[in-house]
Amino acid sequence: MQITRSSIATVTGPAEWFTGDVYIDAVAAAPAPSRVTANRVHFTPGARTHWHRHPLGQTVFVTEGVGLCQRRGGPVEVIRPGDRVLFEAGEEHWHGAAPDRLMVHLAINEGDAEHDVVHWLTPVTDDEYAASPSPR
Repeated sequence: MQITRSSIATVTGPAEWFTGDVYIDAVAAAPAPSRVTANRVHFTPGARTHWHRHPLGQTVFVTEGVGLCQRRGGPVEVIRPGDRVLFEAGEEHWHGAAPDRLMVHLAINEGDAEHDVVHWLTPVTDDEYAASPSPR
């Protein structure tokens, strides 16, 4: 058993990966041979990831607020606390907060054989972000 005390500082999400103010807390990063990582990600209203993809997929579990997500070519979807989103391996997507609400989620990823977890792409444009969400 290993207990890691919460001494790791919250980091700011880099502008090369996010639009708006995003804060990241590491939750899990087990030593090899494990390749699983988890982060709690805090998005301020309107903040979002850039388009990206994960070699082995990603699960996002919403814990607070209201968010938006979209896979390339699909509709913008509203996500709320308790919603779990599975992005398939290699699926280009983005996720973030609604324009007027914060959103917090737990992002769970697995690195591939080269330990790659994510491949960052282009920013989500304001027009892409502003597209009407799919009715739920």
